[in-house]
Amino acid sequence: MEDILLWIVGVLLLLFCSLDVWYYLRVVVVLVRAWFLSPVFDITAEQTASGRVVLHDIDLCHMNNARYLRECDFARFSLYSRNGVFKALRALGATVVVGATTIRYRRPLCVGEAFEIRSRIITWDEKSFYLEQRFVSCKDGMVSAVMFCKQNVLRSSPDKILQHLCKRKVEVPEFPEDLQHWINFISASSKALRGESQLDDKKNE
Repeated sequence: MEDILLWIVGVLLLLFCSLDVWYYLRVVVVLVRAWFLSPVFDITAEQTASGRVVLHDIDLCHMNNARYLRECDFARFSLYSRNGVFKALRALGATVVVGATTIRYRRPLCVGEAFEIRSRIITWDEKSFYLEQRFVSCKDGMVSAVMFCKQNVLRSSPDKILQHLCKRKVEVPEFPEDLQHWINFISASSKALRGESQLDDKKNE
């Protein structure tokens, strides 16, 4: 019996040392919870996920900057589970990866503070979905942080995903001005980096 307990403890130590176990456990909890919630048939509808700042989230008594991005991951998992995007991705043999994010911190979320993450798909293009995710304090309703996320679709396209879900061609929503400015920045940055790569290649010849 003692040998079995030691073996279990050893396996757990190995897992916790080599993997972010709490992240994967949280993913499972989020997906199971989303399974029992009612589906959302409007692909652009805003969905809300609740949270609270706990001790392992903080530095200097407020939520660590990196934790906002982690919480956004979980909120997107719930969003895609309920609106059917995950189901469509599996059916089409596709996946999504984060291509870019930008986040603006407006006011700290302090330890113990409850908040909501309000996530929605704003629009899409030939290759990517564009999302907005807002952290809203439950204390006074202030938007504490807001993030844009570009989710690249691999081995398919947003149009194909939406046609699979809606069984028809879906009109692309307009790009808000602030989102378009960010997309222009991404394009300019990519162009500059490609130029630098070509220069580096020539230097190595």
